[in-house]
Amino acid sequence: MNRLWERIRDWVLLGVLVITSLVIMLTANDPMLRGLRARSLEATASIESMFAGLGRYVRALDENEVLRGQNIELSNQVALMRTAQAENQRLEAMLGLRDSLSFQVQAAKVIAKDITSERNFIIIDVGSDHGIKENMAVIDPSGIVGKVVLVGERYARVMTYLNTEFFTPANVLPAYSDGSLRWDGGRFDRLLLEHVVRSAAVSVGDQVVTNGYSTIYHPGYPIGVVDTLYAAPGMSTWTIHVRPHARLDNLSHVFVVTEPPSTYVDILTDPSPIR
Repeated sequence: MNRLWERIRDWVLLGVLVITSLVIMLTANDPMLRGLRARSLEATASIESMFAGLGRYVRALDENEVLRGQNIELSNQVALMRTAQAENQRLEAMLGLRDSLSFQVQAAKVIAKDITSERNFIIIDVGSDHGIKENMAVIDPSGIVGKVVLVGERYARVMTYLNTEFFTPANVLPAYSDGSLRWDGGRFDRLLLEHVVRSAAVSVGDQVVTNGYSTIYHPGYPIGVVDTLYAAPGMSTWTIHVRPHARLDNLSHVFVVTEPPSTYVDILTDPSPIR
């Protein structure tokens, strides 16, 4: 028993002294003790303020994460609305074009694209069941798109102007200079117009349209605008780069021209009398 007391008496004495000092500090009204209590209150208040600030920071992080998610959702909704608005504008333009054309067309939706190579095609959702045939022109409200090269019952394949096998006769306005339009397989944002005589008054910004020599396109339909031009030394013709009006990257709907243009050959071989 004596050994046990010898072991714990120092701790017991320390505990009694600590308890006594705490009782004195809490009950006494001495100015020095009040100052000590005030200092201890300030220390504990600053520590509590730090922990409170940490809590506010954690709550701010949570609120920021919620606001970020809401911002992403709103951005997606805005993007969908803009896409729908752009699609609505394209459809309105197509309706306006259809009413203004003097020839028959068939509306079609683009369901597939392959526009990253030298032979670029699109697939549309109309075919022979809709009166579609090969070599029919394909256009949109901005300009020419291409021509039909393969026809199924409900689908058709269209060779776009971005194809090294595509070419069509064209006119440069206002000079009315004839040339041959094709894609040279280079840049995707321009076509090549050749065989325009150097004496023709052609300038950057002139409009390029289809002419009456085409067996596919009706004359006067937009193609693009002159982007650059130059004449190589010793050449009698211009080399003209044309920026096409119709964009293939965002193409969603087109018209197939089901009424072919009248050509000079048709007029000469027409058995009906000339009036």
